[in-house]
This record gives sequence, structure tokens and C-alpha cells, in this order.
Amino acid sequence: MLATAAEDAPVQLALTEPEEEFDPFEGIDPDGRIPTVERPPELPNPGRWRYIPEGRIKPGNVLQRFLVSSFIAPFVTSDSDVGTGGGLALTDIDFRRQRRREFAGAFVSYTSKGQRSGSFLWRRWLHHIDLPTGGVLQEERSFVGFGAGYRRSLTRRFFGLGDDTEESDETSYTDEVFDAEIELNRSLPKAGSDWVLRVGLRGEFHELSDGRVSGRPDTEDVFPELFADAEDHNLGYLNVGLRWDTRDSQRQPYTGFVLEGFVDAALVQRGGDVGARYTLEASKVFRVPGLFHSGGDPDEEHPPTDSLAFGLLTQTTSGDLPFFALPTLGGSVRHRGFIEGRFRDRSAWLGVVEYRPWVIARGIPITRTIRIERIGVGLFYELGSVADDWPDLFEAKLHQSYGAGLRFSLERSAIFRVDLGFSEDGLNVGARFGLSF
Repeated sequence: MLATAAEDAPVQLALTEPEEEFDPFEGIDPDGRIPTVERPPELPNPGRWRYIPEGRIKPGNVLQRFLVSSFIAPFVTSDSDVGTGGGLALTDIDFRRQRRREFAGAFVSYTSKGQRSGSFLWRRWLHHIDLPTGGVLQEERSFVGFGAGYRRSLTRRFFGLGDDTEESDETSYTDEVFDAEIELNRSLPKAGSDWVLRVGLRGEFHELSDGRVSGRPDTEDVFPELFADAEDHNLGYLNVGLRWDTRDSQRQPYTGFVLEGFVDAALVQRGGDVGARYTLEASKVFRVPGLFHSGGDPDEEHPPTDSLAFGLLTQTTSGDLPFFALPTLGGSVRHRGFIEGRFRDRSAWLGVVEYRPWVIARGIPITRTIRIERIGVGLFYELGSVADDWPDLFEAKLHQSYGAGLRFSLERSAIFRVDLGFSEDGLNVGARFGLSF
């Protein structure tokens, strides 16, 4: 009887389905090409959504996803004003395992001229869709983000105000600053639309002291009044911008036009001062025939595409602002042939043209899961000036720079560049993530 009961009892097997092995090439060809996918028919503005294949969304914690969507890596930076430096980046492009909806990164660095910096950045995209066939679609125009950082630069340069300052006018100061910012970008009236609203709050806390550039005077000694007004200055900004944007990408555009008006209003300052910067910026990008490649095919999500880009920027100010907050030209973003802050005044303008061909269209594999998607170059020419008042820009002395650089793209949303810029002052080197415009 007992044996019969045991034989009749249901048998429960403690078995679990084996975990499916992650395939780093799911949705990706072996050479790195990403075939395009069909967008849902109800998707608004389908050309404005970036496809991320399943092979770039590995499951697991930050350690299990290492070298796929989480990284601990050294990096190199270079700016002529603070020197060449290195640091460590801890980044997670799938923060909190949201299928690439969130990004978080922490960065620390030190340069050859003594700059110490540390920062944290977080971003969450507002429009994000899981595809039933695998992978996700992400609308890159709409997101909310937060950032905070600390930086102590011993070698900030100030050459005075105006368009006719000489390189020999250089003075230096130390700037110790803590800043924090929260920002919202939202496409209107729906996801992927041409209109994009940008709203943010930013706080900056500066403490200035003697500079450390050998053989150059301190800014405090040469410009005592300007330095005294800025020496211990805190600023609270309200940032509001609106742009009309037809570009096919926010980070690596190959076609389209953008026009943006932006206001940085320093409504909270030490001593009750109020001031603002007003920026008007436009750019146009054209596809051009590939110089070193055939251009991919229509069924490719991100085909190699050479481009020619034109940009125009102008800024002016009102009210009271410390000298370090005035519009500037020079550095790795604006007027790349000059050192950062080389020209400064209450108004500025800059025009730029840049040719961006891809030289290695399919990239280089680094590991089974990581590859440089493609490698290219940039050739640029820039022309601009500064003045005390915006109408005076039409009569200001023009300054030009030109140069070339390398571009390394891990994917369309992640591009690193190194630029060599030349001007009447000589050579300036800059290394940054992201394009200059």
C-alpha cells in the first residue's frame, strides 16, 4: 500500500531552464554593421529614434556587464591652458539595468599643469521602447539629467578684454570651482519633433587666487578691479533655450539644420548683482560622397557617412557678470587654434566650417564585445572676434584658426576627438568627447 501510494504521488523535478547565453552579435553583423529594423507604425517621427541592438544590452550587474555596458577605463585629456593629463572613468551606459535608458559616469583626472578635477553625470532618456524582436529604440532629444563636479585649475589665463589683446598680455589665476546642474530637454509637441525646449538650473561657486604660470604676472596684479569683483563669486543660473532642429542625430549629425536661442540668466549672485548671457547658434550639415568608403547601404542602421558642416554662433550679455563668465573664444570647442579664454569681452561671434570624412568605415575590434565602430578625421576653419557691445562686432578685428583632428566612434552616441588647431599664436591641442558643434 505504501509503495503504491508513493508510486502514484506526483513527481516534482527541481529543474530550471538554463540561462540563455549572451550573444554580443545579436542584431549586429560580424564586421560591426547594424542592420536596420522596422519601426512600429504608430511611432512618431521614426527617423529620430536610435536603434540599440540586443548585442549591446547585456544582462547582469555592473561587474557581469563589464566591457559591454560598464567600463572602468583610463582616459587622456589635453588643453593647452591646463596641460595634458590623465584620469579614470567609471561609466555605466545601462545604469540601474534599464536597458540602456539611463547613463551614469564618474570621472577623476589630473593634468601636467596641476589641474585636479572630479565629476559625476547622470542622464535618463524620456522616450524609450523595447522591441519584440530584440533591442530598443531611443529618442535622443528628450531627457532629464544631473551633473556635479569639482575642479581646481592653477593656470587659468586672462589676456584682458577686447579684440586686440596680444599673446604677451597673458596673466594667470587659480580658479577653484564647484558646480551642479539639473537640466530637462523635451521635444515638442511629441517625441522626435523639430522643436526642442531646454530648461535648467545651475550653481557655480568660484574661489580665485594667484596663478601658477611661470614668468607671467598674476591677474590680480594687472587687473585688480576685475579680479576683486570676481575673486569669491557664487552664481545661480536659470537656463532656458528653444531650438528648431531638423538634424538626423543630436551627437553625430549627417544632415539637417538647427537654430537655437539660449539664455543663461545669473539671477543669484554675490552682492545682489544680476546678469545674463544670450546665445544664438545655427548650424547646417550636408551629406557628401564618401572619400574612403562606399557609404554603406539603405538597410544599415548607421551607415558610414561623410559630411560637411557649417556653424555660426554669437553671444552678448547684459547686467553684471564676473570676467570669467563673459563670452570667450579659444579652447577645444570655440576657435580651436587658440588657448582657452584667449579673447574675451561682453559680446562674441564665431563662424566655422568642418569637413568630416570617415577613413576606416568598419572600425577595429578590441575584444569580442567591444570595437571602435569607425575612425575618421576632421578638417576645420574658424573665424571670429569679440567686442564690448554687439553692434561693435561688425568692426572688430578678425581672428582665424584652422586645423585637423582624429575622430574615434564607439557608436553613434559616443565619439571622441583630438584636434590640432593653428593660429597666429601657434599650436593648440584639444581632446574631448563629442563634436565641437
